[in-house]
Amino acid sequence: MRRGWLTVAAATMTVLTACSSSGSGSSSVAAAPSDPAQVSGDITVLTNRTDLVQDGTLKKYAAEFQKLYPGVKVAFEGLTDYEGETKIRMNTESYGDVLLIPNSLSVSQYPTFFAPLGDTSLADTFDYTDHATVGNKVYGIANIGVANGFVYNKTVWAQAGITEWPTTPEQFIEDLKAVKAKTGAIPYYTNYKDGWPLTNWTNALGSPSCSAGARDELATTPQPWTAGKDLHTADKLLFDIVHEKLSEPDPTTSNWENSKTLIGSGKVGSMWLGSWAVSQMQAAAKAAGQDPSTIGFMPFPTQSDGHFCSVLRPDYQYAVNVHSKHKEAARAWLDWFITKSGSAAAEGSISSVKGTALPDSLKPFQDKNVRFVPESQNRIEAVNKIDKASEIGITSQDYRQRLMDVARGAAGGDADSFFKDLNKKWSDAQSTIGG
Repeated sequence: MRRGWLTVAAATMTVLTACSSSGSGSSSVAAAPSDPAQVSGDITVLTNRTDLVQDGTLKKYAAEFQKLYPGVKVAFEGLTDYEGETKIRMNTESYGDVLLIPNSLSVSQYPTFFAPLGDTSLADTFDYTDHATVGNKVYGIANIGVANGFVYNKTVWAQAGITEWPTTPEQFIEDLKAVKAKTGAIPYYTNYKDGWPLTNWTNALGSPSCSAGARDELATTPQPWTAGKDLHTADKLLFDIVHEKLSEPDPTTSNWENSKTLIGSGKVGSMWLGSWAVSQMQAAAKAAGQDPSTIGFMPFPTQSDGHFCSVLRPDYQYAVNVHSKHKEAARAWLDWFITKSGSAAAEGSISSVKGTALPDSLKPFQDKNVRFVPESQNRIEAVNKIDKASEIGITSQDYRQRLMDVARGAAGGDADSFFKDLNKKWSDAQSTIGG
């Protein structure tokens, strides 16, 4: 099951224009209840985690929650196409009581659809609240944060004779060539067909430069795909992986769920994803009869002052429907799930609750002094406007599928012409919008 990181987390270029008729919102705060015994109501929680609905995990969490809040009944709706289905439902007032904020909403739209959860003092308790703040009000709280890197099968890489993390894109390519030559495994899996995993490559922004403001800088950078810039470094690596035939032979038939089995069983060497994916790949390894610890996580292959850097971003943020008739009950579930359920730890994820220890999956990052860079989004609205005007869609899958098509010879052009075209589109849009 995908996570919103991907994509998770930042407001994207597409404005949810269809939602403009839903109303102007409300100033009614979804306040944290002081007495659980006084809270009541039936609430519906929308989620992208259909797997956790189907296997009963969320039902178990609800049972634990109800011990503290006996007057609240929680039901879940798992949406396979979460973004698409939620966007349609938000044309009405009926889009659950608690939901994950869709990526298609800009931050400025949050007050229209969600009840404020409190003021900026929530930042004393939770990380990433600045990503969902309008004025001095916070409209969403993330359950987890996400570090970005390559999920990889350590056994496969060891069989290829690789003992250290690559420190440059060129070395990464050479390592993938060694995996191909010595193990028979597919060195890298793109998940081209499902598409959404390709959007995670944008989350490499900030890793090569080790800069928290790398995404903000796109507002004033006229040509982001120039050599030496983060977007060029990331996209050129993906281009070279595909061009050198180090990815799945027929990307049009790739499959996300199957890719977990492939990497878990050692038939695939690596995938660029968020840290949320590690536990899913480890579970796949266990299901394939392999030691789950064979699945590791490595940072983007660049260094700054001798250190790897990994950008931290929030996953989907939880919000309360501004039209909910049971805001207090909805807020009770939201707070309990994030702070008391243990779901973040159970999935090996980074809890958004300040002071919580990092999961075991990121211990190698700590041991090797990887720098965690909390991403700034102070200029996200300006970046989104430029991106929309450019018609590139830096957080969409389409342009990287086109990049792969060029790289594998299914479309005309080469890397230089592809990046030149992107630079022109961005520069023209920036001139129009004003950086």
